[in-house]
Amino acid sequence: MKELVEIIAKSLVDAPDQVVVTETTDDYTITLELTVAPEDMGKVIGKSGRIAKAIRTVVKAAASKSDKKVIVDIK
Repeated sequence: MKELVEIIAKSLVDAPDQVVVTETTDDYTITLELTVAPEDMGKVIGKSGRIAKAIRTVVKAAASKSDKKVIVDIK
């Protein structure tokens, strides 16, 4: 999951070297924390949050094989 979010985010931003994804795993959840440069925040979130929602949808679809809930946090 971490690699998937990293690849998507790096393709969207102007400073791909500042993209950091941190993965935290609990019993029933996987939390992915995406951090980008402040000037790239709008590109990752998108107008009305459409790109952020699309990223979450893709990750949720990829995680459907496992029985864990995936949370994508953008900071």
